[in-house]
Amino acid sequence: MSGIKDWPEDERPREKLLLRGTACLSDAELLAIFLRTGIAGRSAVDLARDLLQEFGSLRALLKASQADFSRAKGLGPAKYAQLQAVLELARRHLAEELPERDVLNEPSAMRRYLVARLREEPQEVFLGLFLDAQLKLIASEELARGSISAAQVYPREVVKVALRLGASAVVFAHNHPSGHPQPSLQDKLLTERLKAALATVDVRLIDHFVVGESEPVSLAAMGWV
Repeated sequence: MSGIKDWPEDERPREKLLLRGTACLSDAELLAIFLRTGIAGRSAVDLARDLLQEFGSLRALLKASQADFSRAKGLGPAKYAQLQAVLELARRHLAEELPERDVLNEPSAMRRYLVARLREEPQEVFLGLFLDAQLKLIASEELARGSISAAQVYPREVVKVALRLGASAVVFAHNHPSGHPQPSLQDKLLTERLKAALATVDVRLIDHFVVGESEPVSLAAMGWV
């Protein structure tokens, strides 16, 4: 079986990316570039296709535990570390976009960041995006981390963070590890308490998002903020 180096140049994943851009590559071709090499009798693209079939999807592969990832043929702890570094670079890139954007006029960047930051968390994580008067990001702060079903958030502590950062407004977000993004009554009541606490120091609560398997759900859109 011939290796990728024996393929026509415009069919090799790396060359194809350089010539035509990333969007034209399949999941297997992108993964093959990350893998760099195949194994005996299997090119990097063949190996990538095998891995996608074994894990069921690209996302399932990316969120696999170190133990599950390292058990797959052609992978191991070193590749796992490389993959985690790539994923963290992507998260930080998305976070760096936010200070340059008005989160109300360009909400897509914020939603992309929230999904990248929260969707794969195994525990419930409560995040605060603290904004200046122009609604641009000052800082993204993890305010609480809980069990698989709950995180304890204390309004007094949230107010302290807002004052420390000199924030004028806040967007909250948390994930549901179950994957269901529908806000609960507890989410509604917590949002009301946080909004009231922030109002005492003239900080506006803009929205509260719940992140799950599908698109983040906005409590403001539901009339709960």
